[in-house]
Amino acid sequence: MRTRGVDVARAKLRRSRRTHTVIRILLVACLALLGACVAHPATTTAPPAATSDSARWEPDIAAFEQADSVVRRRPGGVVFVGSSSIRLWDSIPDDFPGVPIINRGFGGSRVRDSTYYADRIVTPYSPSAIVFYAGDNDLYEGRTPKQVRDDFAAFVGKVRKQLPRTRIAFVSIKPSPSRAALLPQIREANALVREFAQQSQGVDYLDVFLPMLDAQGQPREELFVADRLHMNASGYAIWAGVVRPWLAAQPTP
Repeated sequence: MRTRGVDVARAKLRRSRRTHTVIRILLVACLALLGACVAHPATTTAPPAATSDSARWEPDIAAFEQADSVVRRRPGGVVFVGSSSIRLWDSIPDDFPGVPIINRGFGGSRVRDSTYYADRIVTPYSPSAIVFYAGDNDLYEGRTPKQVRDDFAAFVGKVRKQLPRTRIAFVSIKPSPSRAALLPQIREANALVREFAQQSQGVDYLDVFLPMLDAQGQPREELFVADRLHMNASGYAIWAGVVRPWLAAQPTP
């Protein structure tokens, strides 16, 4: 009986030693893994940089450059740049006779798109003045009035690096009947841009917003074509009446 009891005790001792050995091995492995994590901390992959969706207008910009390859552009002209309201301004030559104007409007564009392409469709012409219009597409897509102001400030900053003396005019965001719900944001964006222009040398704010409102403060339907977004000749006549004195006041290059 005694021998049997001793054997049982020895067996328990061996099992206990094996258990402790396994525990020690696991503990060492855990410590080694922890050390590796400390020595080589896990790295988080940064989200990929957002690619600009401005690239969608590359065909339009390439078409401008193709036109430039066959028509000589003299320095000192006036660049009209921005969205479809600029692109569709077909009466520009008649509205500003004798003024060398380069129309670089591309439909659907936002403020930041003109900034994106400024070094290809604005600064290469060394213009004496720039007439800029964009912003309502921005607000329609959800940009805030402050973002519109900041995007225009970015455009001015980019142009200023190469053309420090060129004057820039921001044509106020127009009140389109189809986007009447955005009138509060349009008013705020215009006010912010006007304030920025007042604080910036060589930048002016041209108000076409108020002349395009009726007595009730709503967009004048008679100034727009059937889509109630783009202007007819009467709408552009208001724009020309606002832009013309500004251009006439600019020094001759």
